[in-house]
Amino acid sequence: MPKDTSIRSVLIIGSGPIIIGQACEFDYSGSQAALSLKEEGIEVSIINSNPATIMTDKVIADHVYLRPLTVDSIEQILIERKIDAVLPTMGGQTALNLCKEAEERGVWEKHGVRVIGVDVAAIEKTENREAFRQLMVDIGVGVAPSKIANSFLEGKEAAQEIGYPLVIRPSYTLGGSGGGFVHKKEEFDAALKRGLEASPTHEVLVEKAVLGWKEYELELLRDSNDNVIIICSIENFDPMGIHTGDSITVAPAMTLSDTCYQDMRNQAIKMMRAIGNFAGGCNVQFSVNPDNDDIIAIEINPRVSRSSALASKATGYPIAKIASKLAIGYNLDEIENQITKTTSAYFEPTLDYVIVKVPRWNFDKFKGANMELGLQMKSVGEVMAIGRSFIEALQKACQSLEIGRAGLGADGKHNRSIEEIMYGLEHASWNRLFLIKDAMSMGVPLESIRKVTKIDKWFLAQIQELVHLETELKRYSLNNIPKEFFFTLKQKGFSDIQIAYLLGNVTEDEVYNRRKSLGIRRVYKMVDTCAAEFAAQTPYYYSTFEEENESVPSDKKKVIVLGSGPNRIGQGIEFDYSCVHGLLAAKECGFESIMINCNPETVSTDFNMADKLYFEPVFWEHVREIIELENPVGVIVQLGGQTALKMAEKLHENGIKIIGTSYNDMDIAEDRGRFSDLLKELDIPYPKYGVAENAEEAIVVANEVGYPVLVRPSYVLGGQGMSIVINDEDLEKAVVKLLGDLPGNRVLIDHFLDRAEETESDSICDGEDVHIVGLMEHIEPAGIHSGDSFAVLPPFSLSEKVMESMETYSKKIARALNVIGLLNIQFAVKDEQVYVIEANPRASRTVPFIAKAYDVPYINIAAKIMLGVNKLKDFTIERKLKGYAIKEPVFSYDKFPEVPKELGPEMKSTGESIRFIKDLEDPYFRKLYKDKSMYLSK
Repeated sequence: MPKDTSIRSVLIIGSGPIIIGQACEFDYSGSQAALSLKEEGIEVSIINSNPATIMTDKVIADHVYLRPLTVDSIEQILIERKIDAVLPTMGGQTALNLCKEAEERGVWEKHGVRVIGVDVAAIEKTENREAFRQLMVDIGVGVAPSKIANSFLEGKEAAQEIGYPLVIRPSYTLGGSGGGFVHKKEEFDAALKRGLEASPTHEVLVEKAVLGWKEYELELLRDSNDNVIIICSIENFDPMGIHTGDSITVAPAMTLSDTCYQDMRNQAIKMMRAIGNFAGGCNVQFSVNPDNDDIIAIEINPRVSRSSALASKATGYPIAKIASKLAIGYNLDEIENQITKTTSAYFEPTLDYVIVKVPRWNFDKFKGANMELGLQMKSVGEVMAIGRSFIEALQKACQSLEIGRAGLGADGKHNRSIEEIMYGLEHASWNRLFLIKDAMSMGVPLESIRKVTKIDKWFLAQIQELVHLETELKRYSLNNIPKEFFFTLKQKGFSDIQIAYLLGNVTEDEVYNRRKSLGIRRVYKMVDTCAAEFAAQTPYYYSTFEEENESVPSDKKKVIVLGSGPNRIGQGIEFDYSCVHGLLAAKECGFESIMINCNPETVSTDFNMADKLYFEPVFWEHVREIIELENPVGVIVQLGGQTALKMAEKLHENGIKIIGTSYNDMDIAEDRGRFSDLLKELDIPYPKYGVAENAEEAIVVANEVGYPVLVRPSYVLGGQGMSIVINDEDLEKAVVKLLGDLPGNRVLIDHFLDRAEETESDSICDGEDVHIVGLMEHIEPAGIHSGDSFAVLPPFSLSEKVMESMETYSKKIARALNVIGLLNIQFAVKDEQVYVIEANPRASRTVPFIAKAYDVPYINIAAKIMLGVNKLKDFTIERKLKGYAIKEPVFSYDKFPEVPKELGPEMKSTGESIRFIKDLEDPYFRKLYKDKSMYLSK
């Protein structure tokens, strides 16, 4: 059936701020859906309160509403835009719950709006645990024995009937919130209470726990002709018992028998058809008994999910894009295959490579958190890696994580305590993968590891092969490694740093030069979705070690943009927003834009966003070889946060041009000592400071500058390791811990300006002129990380004198640092005196917020200046904000109820929302301001 021409305007509901369990995968899906619908001539409106996303940018939709995600906000848009249809499947659980609430209030019927992409009835069937269980029984799909409970008494009766171990699953929650395992009777009451409180309907499913069974996911699409295709099978490396968002996952499934897979396919299709007559996508999760291949259904989600984003990047099949076209009436055979451009979208992708996803955690931000993994998702991001084998992709994923690992072990960071290792294998946490390797290296038998972890023997055997290869490598020196063996090591994902470590007394560069002399170089393969059965047109590549290279460089002028890697607290989606605008600006300026990134949730890794995408770790060895192949005019590091910035020194040392602010000038800003020296030269006030390399030196410095002091390391993001101390004893503890966590770093000791106000400026400089993008005033005082503070734009209580000082200092620093591009400066204001705390000559989390508030494409302007194509005088910048914009931090403390909620210099928020007010009499603002007064008077 062709497109439904009665649909002329569509509202897409977004997912709101980033929280643990609902991250930027919905930015990706919402953006892709909006662009897909615009292609069809449909007017697209988006409602989302998240200013940091590319989804809420004018390049994505016709109309963007940065409003609270409520039914009242939606109803106002329906009236204003005369919306024909709403698409709620691109905004995660938030959007589905809103859609259901609007249906119950009669909003869709009242305004003649159709819900497309899902049946509202399907939401009820899948989110209501008892309705889902009964539906599965009715259609003959296996489920674990379970009972629904709406009260404490019902829950106790269910537990008695089913028996332990149990799992408690609250209805209508995301990321496993409120769920958990109960292994014995004594644990049940507390777990049941937590589950009932977490569910908005005060309802839980008490279910038999199938711990140790294998877990799988299938991604499906269906059209209005009831054609169903399976896009991707995904296998969890971890067994049942760990939330799929916290599991290492592999695509395609590695250990699934063909008969079991066919049975799973049939059941998934039956389930999708049973939940409603709608056209769109869904994700189905199954559990399989490893002893006899019995299958039970865990859940079905009639929307895109984090697995949909992963499956899209894994296969090259743009699920959200196709799902949105199915929602407006097209059938699969009527839609062009985005990869081949010659076949239809009615096909199932075939992979001739392996995908591995590894989650990224931030337990270091939540001191005292329960780090054991279970039903509640705790990871804050993820990386994806592509290789020709599972083990190659796994090593590449470990290199992508931004935790200082050179691969899966062989980097000097192993654990040698057998007690800690065995405990960690039994009680899974963020490091279990590395502990498996450590156990094998210490001689623990594979079968012993399998019994403790319940991880499939095939995966463990793959890791054990690495241990054997390491043992063999130690027999050689760099100059006598046989070429064939060297080639095998690289095919197994070993980085040059790992090989150097195993050989001893050898540097990474020496290993690199040696393999180069042997002709062992990376080649690049195209992600083509059809295992080369049809010619692919898309420039989407991954590296491996084989003979044929499929990435042929053009003779165009090229610019490489380095991405920000996995999301984590302190480095989030705002950097992906910046990278996307960098790519768009490079294209507009006539450059071939090339993206390097490893985050499957992001828009920057959409294969049609850059002219060429390398889905690779943002890790020196990988970046270096792409640069050597492509020979760009330069590399942009200013937009990808700390991940990209950390590469600047290597680029500089190797004579590779950094586009925008130079390495040396960025280093002055990053090195707190050098930066304070610069402020002294410029006669700009700053808190007294000193630099120390050990606790003894720190105490001397602290007594010179005066307590209280702010203790922090150089070269970190998100306030990592920062603390405020008031005496020698606390200082010694802080410094010892900091140097233990970040060895080789120097410690900065700043006098802390107690009860000072904190403010910020963002600016753009072209080397001569400086444009102040925006001045912000924080609600919270100095001492609370800026990412955790409410920020108001423009300032609401600063004097003209203070704002003039902020602007003057911003311009002085921008010129002194020779900034070409963006600059963020943080200030402390006390007794009308303005002190500079720090300067960041790069994209910051505040620029997307200011860009959305003022409706000015600041990143695009800055990128064109960085590229040397434009000067500031070429742009006419008009601000459209009437009133004030407030940046609201959002936290995910519900995942860590045992962690103190006090804020401090280390950032803990996972995301942010934007709120607009007309004037300072707004009740919402008055409450915030009252809280601020209380802060400052303490």
